[in-house]
Amino acid sequence: MRSGVIGALCLLLVACGEPGFRPLAAGETILAFGDSLTEGRGAPPAQSYPRVLASLSGHPVINGGVSGELSQAGRARLPGLLAQHRPALVILLEGGNDILRGTGEAALKANLAAMIAAVQGSGAQVLLVAVPRKSLFADGAPLYEELAQEYGLVLDNDSIGELLRSPALKSDAVHLNGEGYRALAERLHRLLQARGAL
Repeated sequence: MRSGVIGALCLLLVACGEPGFRPLAAGETILAFGDSLTEGRGAPPAQSYPRVLASLSGHPVINGGVSGELSQAGRARLPGLLAQHRPALVILLEGGNDILRGTGEAALKANLAAMIAAVQGSGAQVLLVAVPRKSLFADGAPLYEELAQEYGLVLDNDSIGELLRSPALKSDAVHLNGEGYRALAERLHRLLQARGAL
C-alpha cells in the first residue's frame, strides 16, 4: 500500500514538472558530501545523518563531510571522492561556512555549480540541500534555488533552517545533535522516496 502511494506521488510530481531521480539499484552507493553538518559534528559518528540514512535506505552511504570546509576546498576535494566511490547519487550540503564567514555568495554559487557539474559529469544524480543565510534561521539562501532550477535538481530548501530553529535538535548554534541528524536523515529519506530514488 505504502509503495503504491509513493509511486502515485512520484507520478504526480513528474506530471507537475518537478525534477525526480532514476531509481537506485540494489547496492548502489550514495555519497553524502559537505562540511560539519554532513560529518556529524555535535553527535557521535553513529548518529551522523549519513549513518542513519544508510540504515533507513538500505544503501551504502559514504560520509564525505569535513568540518570547517569552505566550498572552494570542497570543489577541489569532490572529484577524488567521485572517482574513489563511484556513487549513483550525491547529497550536496555545502556552503554553511562560506555564509557564516561572509566569503561571498557569488563565489559560493560558482563553487557549487562546479561541484554539480562534476557530479553530473560522473553520471551520478544530485540532491541539493540548501543552507540558510547568515543567521541560519532563514529559509535556504536563494542561490540554491537558482542552481536547482538551472541544473534541474531536486532541492531540499527547508530542512536545515527548520531543524536549526528547534533548540531541542541542536548541539550548538549552528550544528545539530543526534536527534537533529536523525530528523535530517528521515527528511532526506522521505524526499528520496517521493522523487523516485528509493
